[in-house]
Amino acid sequence: MANLTFYTNPMSRGQIARWMLEEVGEPYEQVLLEYGGSMKAPDYLAINPMGKVPAIRHGEVVVTEGAAICAYLADAFPEKDLAPALTDPLRAAYYRWLFFGAGPVETAVTNTYLKWEPTPEQSMMVGYGSYAKVLDVLQDLVAQARPYLLGDRFTALDVYLGSQIAWGIGFGTMEKRPGFEDYVARITDRPAYRKAKEIDAALMPKREVHPA
Repeated sequence: MANLTFYTNPMSRGQIARWMLEEVGEPYEQVLLEYGGSMKAPDYLAINPMGKVPAIRHGEVVVTEGAAICAYLADAFPEKDLAPALTDPLRAAYYRWLFFGAGPVETAVTNTYLKWEPTPEQSMMVGYGSYAKVLDVLQDLVAQARPYLLGDRFTALDVYLGSQIAWGIGFGTMEKRPGFEDYVARITDRPAYRKAKEIDAALMPKREVHPA
């Protein structure tokens, strides 16, 4: 029996966690949950009181939230070299941009998609300031990727923040700024990414085709 259990729905941010799991390469058991049904059932709420996916159980440890799952798995399996060591100066940038993705990027993109933009006065109160500013910073960061966000090392940061960029430009929730598409092409040309996408695609609900 696998020591890792993955709770997900293929049409969710669970796709990010699955990519990270495939990068780690350890066996895992998956538990598929339905929106409004098993995702809100008492047994799953005991795992994640938010009633959302993804979540993982590693032995007796439970981790929720996409960024936390990516960071946890990188540290739980250090031999996979998916995060800078604690003594590596790059650890600071790793933390910085991982939390930038989980905070300003996630919030700014969501609010803009929902058609809410803070006024200049409100921008002083929200953590991300403005959608445009967040994308300016993200664009500058991606422009420095050589070829990854921390240089020549692919890390959990690329999985998490890279997924946000890929999803955003793919579904139109994020502007296609210079460098975004080239960076996404690099990080998604990985066997683990392709395998994760194939698994989730196969789990997607089949759409009925009606004759005209």
